[in-house]
Amino acid sequence: MQEKRNRRLRKKLYLGEFAIKGFEYSCDLDINSETDFDAFFERFLDVLEERKLCMGSGGDLTSLTGFICSELRYGSATEEDLIAMEAWLNAEAVVSNVVMGKLVDANYDE
Repeated sequence: MQEKRNRRLRKKLYLGEFAIKGFEYSCDLDINSETDFDAFFERFLDVLEERKLCMGSGGDLTSLTGFICSELRYGSATEEDLIAMEAWLNAEAVVSNVVMGKLVDANYDE
């Protein structure tokens, strides 16, 4: 991906100034029922929506892992988003062992 490309092609391929950044996260959960999990997950989604973020995720009542990036077409998650999401997860009573990845290109391995 190092070769020079014109602006139109960089945009189409999400390269350079059009790269989309995001980060991985994982945490353990201490939740005993589907109802409690649904309530936690709704709060989590509310925080993401407030920050204009979206995520792909998987998990169950004991853990949650995923990738967070911007919901905007050419937007990226920021370091501030990463810090805010880590703080929110750590503040939740049902969450422990929060691990946040660094910002990476969502489309290409770095």
